[in-house]
Amino acid sequence: MRNLAIVGYGKMGKLIEQLAPEYGFQVALKLDEFNNPEGAGLTAANFQGVDVAIEFSIPAAVPGNVEGIAALGVPLVVGTTGWLEHIDRVKRTIEAHNTGLVWSPNFSIGVNVFFRLVAEAARLLAAEPAYGAWAWEIHHAAKKDAPSGTLLKLVEEMKKAGYARNIDVGSNRAGTIPGTHEIGFDSGADTITLRHTARSREGFARGALKAAQWIAGKKGFYEFSEIEF
Repeated sequence: MRNLAIVGYGKMGKLIEQLAPEYGFQVALKLDEFNNPEGAGLTAANFQGVDVAIEFSIPAAVPGNVEGIAALGVPLVVGTTGWLEHIDRVKRTIEAHNTGLVWSPNFSIGVNVFFRLVAEAARLLAAEPAYGAWAWEIHHAAKKDAPSGTLLKLVEEMKKAGYARNIDVGSNRAGTIPGTHEIGFDSGADTITLRHTARSREGFARGALKAAQWIAGKKGFYEFSEIEF
């Protein structure tokens, strides 16, 4: 079995630990805010024998965690969201240390299929000015970023597909909702609604572990949608 480091040992980290053996991993290292303050746990001794790391921490910690782990030559998966203003810095880090990274605003396989469905709908309606569009999401109250990285990615995919009109974007935070994303197109004649609803965090954890399987031993900077799943 390959050795896995989990950086950020909250609800997602614990779920990844639980599922890791199904993907051929044993958890060799767990780091959180208590044993990794300011990156203090990102040492060669701690990462000795680690084949890949999965990072699910907080947005502010991502650049430092990536820099520390990449400097040790360990490929990693970043599941944290809300850090994309630092994406150029993170990409340069991976290139400078000649290691590997997979990131995504959402590691759910279903959501990655949803991206493609939404892009196709946007492409088909791009030349139909009667159709206005909206993008909306709701997550649990503890989620730090709003709108979600997934919703921003959906809007980006719509624009790439040629939908150049305004897209009204909204988000809500309440309770313990794992995540719902909705894209809609409305005209005087009809409404088209596309929705993805996560039932639990399990899909995100399984996608991150698939990405960890894939990136182990590889180099380069990848988005999850680029790899085979």
